[in-house]
Amino acid sequence: MSFAALTSLVLPLAAASGDANTSAELGRMVYELSRLRSFDDERLPLALIAAGTIALVAVVWYLYRRDAVELSRPMRIGVMLLRCLALAGLFVFFLGIERRTTTEVVHNSQVAVLVDVSQSMGLSQTTDAVSSGTASRIDAVVSALDGSPLVADLRRTHDVNIARFDEDVEPVATLPKSQESQESRVESREPEAQSDANPPALDSRPSTLDPIDWSAELQPRGTETRLGQALAEQLRQYRDAPLAGVVVISDGAQNAGVEPSAAIEAARAAKVPIYTIGVGSTESQRNVALRDLVVPTRAFPGDTLNITGYLQADGYTGRTVDVELTRRRTDDPAGGGTPIASDRVALPADGDVAPVSFYLEPGEAGTFVYQLRIKAPTDDGNSRDNQREAEVEVVDRQTRVLLFASGPMRDYQYLRNQLFRDKTMTVDVLLQTAQEGISQESNELLDRFPSTAEELYKYDCIVAFDPDWTALDASQVELLEKWVSEEAGGLIAVAGPINTAKWTRSTEHAKLRDLYPVIFQQRLTLLDDGQYGGEAPWPLAMERAGREAKFLWLGNSAEESDAAWDSFPGVYGYYAVKGEKPGATVYARFSDPQAGISNQRPVYMASQFYGGGQVFYIGSGELWRLRSVDPAYFEVLYTKLIRHVSQGRILRGSSRGLLLVERDRYELGETVVLRARLSDAQHEPLAEESVTAQLLRPDGSTEPIKLSAEIDKPGMYAGQLTVLQEGTYQVALSVPGSNEEPLGRYLQVRVPDLERTHAERNEQLLSAIAKDTGGIYYKEFTAAIQGDDTSKPLSEAITSRAEVKLVKGAPDQDFARAQMNWLLAIIAGSLFIEWIVRRLNRLA
Repeated sequence: MSFAALTSLVLPLAAASGDANTSAELGRMVYELSRLRSFDDERLPLALIAAGTIALVAVVWYLYRRDAVELSRPMRIGVMLLRCLALAGLFVFFLGIERRTTTEVVHNSQVAVLVDVSQSMGLSQTTDAVSSGTASRIDAVVSALDGSPLVADLRRTHDVNIARFDEDVEPVATLPKSQESQESRVESREPEAQSDANPPALDSRPSTLDPIDWSAELQPRGTETRLGQALAEQLRQYRDAPLAGVVVISDGAQNAGVEPSAAIEAARAAKVPIYTIGVGSTESQRNVALRDLVVPTRAFPGDTLNITGYLQADGYTGRTVDVELTRRRTDDPAGGGTPIASDRVALPADGDVAPVSFYLEPGEAGTFVYQLRIKAPTDDGNSRDNQREAEVEVVDRQTRVLLFASGPMRDYQYLRNQLFRDKTMTVDVLLQTAQEGISQESNELLDRFPSTAEELYKYDCIVAFDPDWTALDASQVELLEKWVSEEAGGLIAVAGPINTAKWTRSTEHAKLRDLYPVIFQQRLTLLDDGQYGGEAPWPLAMERAGREAKFLWLGNSAEESDAAWDSFPGVYGYYAVKGEKPGATVYARFSDPQAGISNQRPVYMASQFYGGGQVFYIGSGELWRLRSVDPAYFEVLYTKLIRHVSQGRILRGSSRGLLLVERDRYELGETVVLRARLSDAQHEPLAEESVTAQLLRPDGSTEPIKLSAEIDKPGMYAGQLTVLQEGTYQVALSVPGSNEEPLGRYLQVRVPDLERTHAERNEQLLSAIAKDTGGIYYKEFTAAIQGDDTSKPLSEAITSRAEVKLVKGAPDQDFARAQMNWLLAIIAGSLFIEWIVRRLNRLA
């Protein structure tokens, strides 16, 4: 026990204001013995002090009674009391009485709400046949959070902290206890004293009082569902807070990370119940779907056009369906198109994929839309995923390429010979170390870099092999930059050990460094700069973007391409850079674990948009080594790569504009960046602040997409959108003041297999989590809001765990000074008076 428990003076104080999680009530003054704080158990020192005090008083009484025997009784008692008074003052000084002001702080009860935003939450809420108006699982969640009393009911008693989870957990909003509830005194347990002057905040997130756009905050983008990990993280975060419960809103499709069993044990140990609300159907949907359509974005007359669709079915194993391929021109009204091929496909086992391929001659030039459609059974659960479309530009002109190399490295030689034989391309060569009179397999052999717009703008693509850019003057560098940004030129830049270091540290070549998608070191270090080389080859570690980029495919499908890259022994070196620039896309990294100085392996392939053009970076000139696996791989890679970076010039849909996307295949939930280069009727950069494109979703709904002007790039506009439906998206952009056809792009969106497999609601898991932690499993939002025959409403089931704590302030210094003055006066005064009495009575 403390002295404050024996004596305290309650005084009214002004109430202090609290944060979103706490509120302060009227305080009081308490007195404590500071000497006792150094002991873990106050009872023993109190007993010793009491015993010592009694013994000392007894000794003083005995000695003074004997010493003052000659005095009268009243005088004898007075002298003894004066000495006891002095001893009492010393005793009080020894105890160290402190006065503090305490504040009663209420810590609001906390409820953590976890919302699943993995891609399976973008699937249909029911197993009924899907129409354009069918809500997805996340739509049901948004409706419950935005349009029902679920959150408002919880806020009557608790602070509600909402977070989203997929691979990770991210906070969304902290909604404090409603104001009318704050005004009433919170029922709580016995106050517990706390020594800190400022109580710890329960959550670093700011409270959110403004309206929340739940649709934007809860977009289903995650490629994995780590439910167990999300629960464990929430329990750790709130371990020092009065957490009344955790609410999980999910379909229960746990498919990665730690199992929920560990989080269940942690919740039981902390006595925190977990309440689960299930979304989605518990039944597997009987469905046949066209999951993907792989079509090259560009083809040339005489090419063989490979169109491949991937079928997946649930509940139709062994049955056959007919698929039909149609074609129409993009400027034709929307319709079925002209059938050009068909096939009959045996549907695979549930979850497996069956490919169907068509090989066609593109024929005439123009832009065409190819549609692959499944003639599905009548009981198919989702008619929306039975067809896909893709746009193909058949280009009846040669791609003009400039090969620019400092020396005749092997990549240069193989590519020069390949392009010279390719009838769809025209190649010119600039070899900086070439001797006068040398011959090269090319249309034209240049002796200097183009210095006029007429000379440079005729090229669609420049492939630069470790060039000596310092040989270019300032006007040529500026011309190159304009060719990329304004004329949508494509640049493939291959780094090397000889010349790259010369210009990357030069202050005169900043514009060239701006073109590259990587950040070069500006000073030489022993750890992370210069050319890295080894004695053994290391495979290229393809990033997700690299595996999905069709222009890097070495086969006809993603699986074939992955197998081809896996069979490639690799390269021996790379030019080390700091890393990729913001907004750049990394496709491959050098896989040696000893390379680099961070957790990220060195960049080997990366690209970025620069104005209307694209720049693709390769870390070393060693891709010729692909020929050791298959001679065709090198040719396939560079042909696709050249066509990809030069698409800005080749695929111009209008003389006044160009619409670009990084790729035409995305996964559900990804963000698509749209870029447009637009000009006015005088072919000057368009001066509008923004333009609006129209987005056509797979379900037939439309949405305007705003593209804003880029301040430092006249005529360039950028915007973005998030794809939340599986299927084919179409983007159309009309150039202001132009009568030409709108610029258009098609986008293919698919759901990863990990989020599609077993995507039905896992009632067993959700029920077990709730039951094992003392919570409740609600099968639908209505039950969570209103309750049912067996369960209370969620707001009543979660009981408050609000806490009231006494927060002590600092010791009162004015009281301490006054106390010292009074003690000095009492001790000195009593001793002085005693001395006077003793002198007057001639005592020793």
